[in-house]
Amino acid sequence: MFKLLKYLKPYRKECILGPTFKLIEALLELLLPTLMALIINNGVSSHNTSYVLKMGGIMCAMAILGFCSSMTCQYFAARTSQGFGTNLRNNLFEHISTFSYVEIDKFGASSLTNRITSDVNQLQLAVAMLIRMAFRAPFICIGAIIMSMLLDLRLALVLIVATPIFGIIIYLIISRTSPLYRKYQNKLDKLGIVIRENLSGARVIRAFAKTRNEEIRFKAANDDLTSTAVLVGKTSALLNPLTTLVMNVAIIAILWASSYHINAGTLSQGTIIAFVNYVTQILLALVALSNLVIIFTKAFASASRVNEILDTVASIKDDGMQIEKSSHDDNDVSIEFKNVFFAYDSASDCELMDINISINKGETVGIIGTTGSGKSTFINLIPRFYEATKGEIIINGVNIKDYSLKKLRDKISMVPQKSVLFTGSICENIRWGKKAASQEEIIDAAKIAQADEFIKELPNGYNTQVTRGGLNFSGGQKQRLTIARAIIAKPEILILDDSSSALDFATDAALRTELKNCSETMTVLTVSQRASSIKHADKIIVFDDGKIVGVGIHEYLMTNCDIYKEICLSQLSDKEVNK
Repeated sequence: MFKLLKYLKPYRKECILGPTFKLIEALLELLLPTLMALIINNGVSSHNTSYVLKMGGIMCAMAILGFCSSMTCQYFAARTSQGFGTNLRNNLFEHISTFSYVEIDKFGASSLTNRITSDVNQLQLAVAMLIRMAFRAPFICIGAIIMSMLLDLRLALVLIVATPIFGIIIYLIISRTSPLYRKYQNKLDKLGIVIRENLSGARVIRAFAKTRNEEIRFKAANDDLTSTAVLVGKTSALLNPLTTLVMNVAIIAILWASSYHINAGTLSQGTIIAFVNYVTQILLALVALSNLVIIFTKAFASASRVNEILDTVASIKDDGMQIEKSSHDDNDVSIEFKNVFFAYDSASDCELMDINISINKGETVGIIGTTGSGKSTFINLIPRFYEATKGEIIINGVNIKDYSLKKLRDKISMVPQKSVLFTGSICENIRWGKKAASQEEIIDAAKIAQADEFIKELPNGYNTQVTRGGLNFSGGQKQRLTIARAIIAKPEILILDDSSSALDFATDAALRTELKNCSETMTVLTVSQRASSIKHADKIIVFDDGKIVGVGIHEYLMTNCDIYKEICLSQLSDKEVNK
């Protein structure tokens, strides 16, 4: 939690003024019982109406001043907590944006979402309570004890004895609830994963009639979360009644002891009333303090989860130089892999082994292989979504580690397997590839991607709004829009990761023809399960079990690569194979 205090630096003034005004209110509140004792002893007992009215007026003025001080503190607390939360969320989002796929896979989308929302909200609440109550409650407790000691030291001993008992209660509750809150947040992450999978996979669940199974799965995760929440609630719920019990016993002891002093004439009625008021103030302060304990215990658990993200260093460092033009830019070789190995973590087997391949500028390269053979892993290493475990990857004669990530990825446009569109118009989605693209450039990119025809048939054409996730478009339409988004950037390297799987054969063929026409200066890498999509490529790379088992054109591979031949014969007729 203390690591996050740096986010309060812009609000130093509010962090000082807020508690100051709250302490002013607390000080005024502490004086009220003493004034009440004076009214009873000097005004009521002697029937001095003017004295009662005078002191009553002073008490009203103090109450109004205390209210104004409290509202001022509330303002500073709200301003600080909201600013703290905003800055922390911005920093978290910025830091998460630097993560490679390795870190994102490690935490998971649901956990990252919970940490940047619910955990930060819990920390915001803790900051607000820190300013509003953290100083006031102890000040009231200590101040009330001091004021009671000034009234009567003998009776004050009861409060002094009760204080360590309360401290023991707080310690016992915190020691048991703190680890439970962390468990609760982790189980909330698991529930978030179940919800996310159910919402994103609703069509699949219904198609396989698994709604009941998923309801049972959700109920199990929810019950697990509930059991932890109930245990936390039961433990935390003991704090208020135990505090109240201790303080009420203290009040009974005070009244019992004071009765002897009143009978002996050594204690006034006003003093007893003031004493009871101070005990009540202490009780209310302790109740508030017990709630603060619960809030801060939750906040410490949330702070630990937030710090876990902030302390995570991205496995891919953006420490390359901003290379404007390499001395090797005129080389024919665009991409080169030298003895590249890759494993997702040190404990797992290599997904890619001893990859050596050169791809020339302007080449159209097809990448094919069996499922899980390493095709997508291969192309994900080029823009450094993952870091090669061993070996070098070179673009235009420069190791990709020597490029800044922005410069490297500016050279590359990639269309992933799963088409992702964002809310907004079709124009806005295509402009993701080039922010300053004109309408003519957008239309040209859509024509190459074979999207212009269906876009023009829409009522609002290119201004048609894309709903969340592009649900108002078919799979093929989404793929064509994402291809247009990639093409408009006019990249040096275009990577299509099985991005035409939802297209019919005629549209796929037309797309390949258009890409061929505009790829004289652009290197195109096409990953596909379809042999027909890559059959006419300038170079075909065949993967199997993480290794390259064949490189060449279609005719060469049909003769010299058994895996490629097997794939082609399983998909194409003899006429299509030889065409």
